[in-house]
Amino acid sequence: MTKEPMKCPKCSGAMVQGFIPDYSDGPIYVEGWIEGQPAKSFWTKTKAAKGEGIPIGAFRCEKCGFLEFYADSKFAAR
Repeated sequence: MTKEPMKCPKCSGAMVQGFIPDYSDGPIYVEGWIEGQPAKSFWTKTKAAKGEGIPIGAFRCEKCGFLEFYADSKFAAR
């Protein structure tokens, strides 16, 4: 069974995989999803350890630009 290409739920255009980069601290990281409410931090504004969370994969429709996000360990940098 072959996997069908993703189609946009809005216009049925082709969806292309990408990611949301984090440029904040030197090396580029893949952004991650973290469960729960954000906790404030005096120094960094929000508490979250590097590497905490599930990597986010982003898909963009080539036709209308609609974005769809998924959190899964398969989206980590390889």
